[in-house]
Amino acid sequence: MTVSASLVKELRTKTGAGFMDCKKALTETNGDIEKAISYLREKGIASAAKKADRVAAEGIVESYIHAGGRIGVLLEVNCETDFVAKNDNFRAFVKDVAMQIAALAPQYVRREDVPEDILAKEKEVYRQQALEEGKPEKFLDNIINGRLDKFYKQVCLLEQEFVKNDPDHKGRTIDQLVKEQIDLIGENITIRRFVRYELGEGIEKRQDNFVEEVMSQVKKA
Repeated sequence: MTVSASLVKELRTKTGAGFMDCKKALTETNGDIEKAISYLREKGIASAAKKADRVAAEGIVESYIHAGGRIGVLLEVNCETDFVAKNDNFRAFVKDVAMQIAALAPQYVRREDVPEDILAKEKEVYRQQALEEGKPEKFLDNIINGRLDKFYKQVCLLEQEFVKNDPDHKGRTIDQLVKEQIDLIGENITIRRFVRYELGEGIEKRQDNFVEEVMSQVKKA
């Protein structure tokens, strides 16, 4: 079904959840607000959203070195207390995120971090592609936005699908994984920043099967 912006806004006001989470919840529940609220609570999204404004200044800086020393990741993830920073579940979560960065090489944490000049170039490329494909002018904005969403899923860590998802969690993103941890631990959690190093980057061409090799080892970890 088509979900109206006003309905999404109403659900956001009641739960504090993000736009896309609210839209998905309403779609899954055929526009029923109460069922959508329950859906968000079951997913841990509503409770996570309520904690999102709380200051998270503790946490850890995690390092991950891929087997053979070819990839290194430094990642800062924040929580609210030092107690949680020492929690085994929290640390395992941070390690998983560092492995995700090693495997899929995101460039930014969230879509808001993508520089405007990069977005402008991407939009122009998509516009020219659509025109060359013979797409009608009136549909160009929708086409560009759709392709931008795919771009974000490639380059933004929070929008990538978690590489260690099992069949029961197919499609779960890093953002959803964060919200699950917030619900589980009871504190706000923020992925602040990361740096990813790859041996020989910018010097030699990456082997075609290198990313597949990294992902395979991450899933086994």
